[in-house]
Amino acid sequence: MELTVDGPTGPRTVRVSNPSKPYFAERGITKADVVRYFLSVGDGILGALRHRPTTLERWPGGVFEGAKLSTRADNRGDAFYQKRVPKGAPDYVETARVTFPSGRPADEVCPTELAVVAWAANLGTLTFHPWPVRRPEVDHPDQLRVDLDPQPGTTFRDAVVVAHELRALLEELGMTGFPKTSGGRGLHVYVPIEPRWTFVEARRALIALARELERRMPDQVTVNWWKEERGERIFIDFNQAARDRTIASAYSVRPTPRALVSAPLGWSELDDVTPDDFDIESMPKRFAEVGDLHAGVASEAYSLEPLLEMVARDKADGLGDLPYPPEYPKMAGEPKRVQPSRARPEE
Repeated sequence: MELTVDGPTGPRTVRVSNPSKPYFAERGITKADVVRYFLSVGDGILGALRHRPTTLERWPGGVFEGAKLSTRADNRGDAFYQKRVPKGAPDYVETARVTFPSGRPADEVCPTELAVVAWAANLGTLTFHPWPVRRPEVDHPDQLRVDLDPQPGTTFRDAVVVAHELRALLEELGMTGFPKTSGGRGLHVYVPIEPRWTFVEARRALIALARELERRMPDQVTVNWWKEERGERIFIDFNQAARDRTIASAYSVRPTPRALVSAPLGWSELDDVTPDDFDIESMPKRFAEVGDLHAGVASEAYSLEPLLEMVARDKADGLGDLPYPPEYPKMAGEPKRVQPSRARPEE
């Protein structure tokens, strides 16, 4: 099947191989349906990805019972993350060079037009994972992404309660956040920032924001990195601001049996929706009615200074950095990466 996709220099022809291949067999959704879905929310998905180095989460065999993602420890999965531009990509697929925490560079897909999204969907890409940076400033984040992650014993509704308090805190700081469903049980709130600070500074700013929320809602929010310390609270995953950590973009399809999607939301509708309301079949109609509720993420930009002042205040109170993920090199000022229950008593 060949599709004509409008682009900045004219129409592109995107070939879809094996268009009738089942991608979500339980719902009768095919590869062609997935490609058409992305085209139907074109302005939205491209707004989330444009000029951003993007990792492709590819499910070439579709989503089926027992399917799993490959990991560092086991690469025999049915799906995988594509961090480097695939060989044989069309000439309109542009790239951006990024550097991983290990110091290794990579040329990642950097979407500039909708045909790139359709091409990636033909490769089995369901979820797009853009970096919080835009070319050419690939070392300076332009987004804080607040991941409200429900822990066992909590639900999406608990994340909504925290999101409302987060909104109030951001307003006090002169910032605006843009919420969306994760496509799972959680919520994401994007805060656009000026690309003047490093990943380290942006991460510390997110930690300060999370700590303030924890102070205000100690029974409902945690910043504890270790799962054994989180309890039945909403975990704010501050390490989503670390270099090379990404979040599923708005309008991405998640590998769930129902083909749920990550849906931008208005603050006024948070109390009335559930993640199950948004899937590959319902989102096109919603998008046609409400447009891209995350358009402001690309048009706004706030200073990090208010949050960096909170970082300095926390440091004066003895609150320093928090652990990085285990695969990261040891960072300056970072505490020990030792699970509390396994830590040896200090000599």
